[in-house]
Amino acid sequence: MIVKATEEEIQEIRMKSADALFEGTKKQFHPSTERVSELIDNALEKGCYYLISRQENKLAGWVLAGPSADFFSKEEIGFIYELYVLSEYRGQGLAKPLMRKAINELSAKGYPEIRLSVHAGNFAQQVYRELGFVEKQISMSLQVIKRS
Repeated sequence: MIVKATEEEIQEIRMKSADALFEGTKKQFHPSTERVSELIDNALEKGCYYLISRQENKLAGWVLAGPSADFFSKEEIGFIYELYVLSEYRGQGLAKPLMRKAINELSAKGYPEIRLSVHAGNFAQQVYRELGFVEKQISMSLQVIKRS
């Protein structure tokens, strides 16, 4: 069953979010506890919420969903900010139901489009494609080497 997270469950997510972000960014970003709290607080303040999956009464995974705005048009859209399944629950088919629940809720709120961002090489890309997401924009990066 997938339900909206309680305050207690959000605290549990906070404790696991640094590792989730580290994995989701392909081990390029390992945030501090303070940065994780700041990111979560900002998301919750703008109307985002967590949907969670529990297995045997233990937190198994979550999705963070809510409003966003298109950079160019400023049109309000739905956005999936994070999807995470704890390692011991992977391979059990939890990601798609979490995503479907978030998609259904965002659709019911009337958002004309739902977007997400994913790091290149993240295995979740396949899940997103299977759910109908397509590449709309590609973000590119150049590492600049500082010379002394």
